[in-house]
Amino acid sequence: MYINIVAGGPTAFIPPLGNFNIPGSLWIGVDRGTAVLLDNGIKPDAAFGDFDSVTKKELAEFETSIPDLKKYKPEKDETDMELALSWAIRQNPESIAIFGATGGRIDHFLANIHLLEKYATEGKSCEISLIDCSNYVSVKKPGAYHVEKESGKKYISFLPGSLDVSGLTLRGFKYPLENKYVPRGSTLCVSNELIDETGTFSFSEGILIVIRSND
Repeated sequence: MYINIVAGGPTAFIPPLGNFNIPGSLWIGVDRGTAVLLDNGIKPDAAFGDFDSVTKKELAEFETSIPDLKKYKPEKDETDMELALSWAIRQNPESIAIFGATGGRIDHFLANIHLLEKYATEGKSCEISLIDCSNYVSVKKPGAYHVEKESGKKYISFLPGSLDVSGLTLRGFKYPLENKYVPRGSTLCVSNELIDETGTFSFSEGILIVIRSND
């Protein structure tokens, strides 16, 4: 099972959602992202939020058309995205893709990156990614990973997250590394590129934010 979550970030950053609407996918709306889904002809399987960014007319439409609408008070400890993501993880999907979570408000974007780090450190097994028109962001815990060249995502950056990274090894890249210590705040691994059709990266300790980007 695949779960796609759509938040209410600027629609200019959201790629065509139909490209990700594979059979068996669940679609989840987060606050205004619910309207984005409906505008794209996709009926959400569930929706989460305080819905303070939608009109009364839109909310009424959500209440009549969405079978699992979870409405919360604006005064709460979790963001709408955290509530939706926590629910999605409990469904034990193979992967979770998040759209509408970049661009616009930087505080929301950073909070979403922190959520990916949180679930990576908790050892959640499913792949969670933030996707927009130019970027694919994921957070990795220690291990070895295989990566393939993509024509639309030329650049690959590796940034330490909340923890320093030890033992970072990059093979098949323009700028290879071997067992390198990369502290938080380092820009050593920004804008790398694959020189082979496939490559690998691995590390032994820390949290690694991996970003695939185009210009």
